[in-house]
Amino acid sequence: MTTYRDREHAGETLAGLLSGLAGRPDVTVLGLVRGGVPVAEVIADRLHAPLDVLVVRKLGMPLAPEVAFGALGPGGVQVRNESPAAQLPAGQVAEVVRTEQAELDRREQLYRAGRPPLELDGRTAVIVDDGLATGATARAAVAVARQLGAQRVVVAVPVGSPEAYDMLAAEADEVVCPERPPEFGAVSRYYDDFHEVSDREVVEALRAKG
Repeated sequence: MTTYRDREHAGETLAGLLSGLAGRPDVTVLGLVRGGVPVAEVIADRLHAPLDVLVVRKLGMPLAPEVAFGALGPGGVQVRNESPAAQLPAGQVAEVVRTEQAELDRREQLYRAGRPPLELDGRTAVIVDDGLATGATARAAVAVARQLGAQRVVVAVPVGSPEAYDMLAAEADEVVCPERPPEFGAVSRYYDDFHEVSDREVVEALRAKG
């Protein structure tokens, strides 16, 4: 089992596996906010591709927020994992959606300030996160990318659960995930440094990439 030093190390590993996309004019690298952005920044540098962000919010179970019953993305995209969602009353689902929608809107305003709307028409979108647990957030990101006109959607993550990998493989055009341990646990298990990425780090990464 591979343990990454930090998200930058994970990005270097993924960049090597994505080297076939280097220098292509149709590629956009999209970091999932927030933890995917430092991984995506390294990949964008190595592939000589533009970096942008996708703001996607996980819909967590009220008593176990780390367990997702779905996710939200810009443009009204909503993805549900029907099995856990069915355990919740409609009122609780609506409350979680309202809360996460408000945070999604806040982050969109913060990260897209001064930046044009995300344009993926006819492009290859490389969606990057720091790990894949339930896959709900990445599923929403794939749906957003397709809604924005991406011709091809690649999901790149350094580690993921086998179940989430299989789910994403059925929806994305390609999933690059070098580590798929059968007893997955939490994403943080696979990093020495898994600090919470701040809004400031995201804004600075976008600024550095122009």
